[in-house]
Amino acid sequence: MTSIATLGSHCALQVLKGAKDEGLKTLLVCEKKRESLYRRFSFIDELILVDSFSEVIEQKCQSTLEQNNAVIIPHGTLIAQMSSEEIESIKTPIFGNKWILRWESDREMKEKLMREANLPVPKPVTTPSEIDKLVIVKRQGAAGGKGYFMAANEEDYNTKRNQLVSEGTISSDETLYIQEYAAGVLAYLQFFYSPLKQELEFFGVDQRHESDIEGLARIPSEQQLKSKKVPSFNVIGNSPLVLRESLLDEVYKMGDSFVEAAKRLVKPGMNGPFCIEGVYDENAKFTAFEFSARIVAGTNIYMDGSPYYSLLYDEPMSMGKRIAREVKIASEHNQLDKVTT
Repeated sequence: MTSIATLGSHCALQVLKGAKDEGLKTLLVCEKKRESLYRRFSFIDELILVDSFSEVIEQKCQSTLEQNNAVIIPHGTLIAQMSSEEIESIKTPIFGNKWILRWESDREMKEKLMREANLPVPKPVTTPSEIDKLVIVKRQGAAGGKGYFMAANEEDYNTKRNQLVSEGTISSDETLYIQEYAAGVLAYLQFFYSPLKQELEFFGVDQRHESDIEGLARIPSEQQLKSKKVPSFNVIGNSPLVLRESLLDEVYKMGDSFVEAAKRLVKPGMNGPFCIEGVYDENAKFTAFEFSARIVAGTNIYMDGSPYYSLLYDEPMSMGKRIAREVKIASEHNQLDKVTT
């Protein structure tokens, strides 16, 4: 019987609770420092204790996963902790498309896929000397906003970059990605594409709360100017958002377009959960500045189901449970190769 495994971080509780609800065995690759946390939850059948998540590619861990016919559910921690080469070397079947995770981790590849999908994206800025309006500077991969900063010109960029290097937040040789800053209402659009049904499902929307950039609004401007600290975009948590119904048609079209673009550029395509991340401006026009090619932590706010999934399912359905059901159905019909890589 197929079991579900994931790393002990990010959205592991949602993933494994959903798997247990579907009657599947659950395994957690757990760093020893977090063992006491995950021992609290009875729906986790087995903990594979490691000193660091990188041990998931070692033979001992792989053997345990193989013996349990495990499918690994990737999330942001996998991308943050491991290189694309390491992820692609994992022998255990990975839910979705492990090859597309490289496209998520590399900013240039990410932009190429988003443009292939005809998503409205902010203009990239090639070098700091070309900064002539407000930009946001980002790190490669899934950094959770840590080390991001805003800059108004080249001098501002260099000052903030050097400060973050001196603090150890980013490394001196790290390649940073610069794009024009898109202002508006944050909206992270969560989807699930089923290769079994060949259908796109819109799961929900979340907003991310970032420290300490959000707190600046509560500080008088003269005090902001006196501060020498570079404000952090580190994600602390998420909250739900429901869109105007008139926006949903465009949301589905963007999701469909992204799925089709992924099929063309990185086979087998965008299977399973993904997220298109951006903002709505004053004219309700959406600008997409990111995508995540796997489950996002914002789905944790919908463990009992989202408003949009209540339209599709007559039962509580988290993203974790939806993933588990796809794996379960594929396993029962000998089609795991359609939902894993």
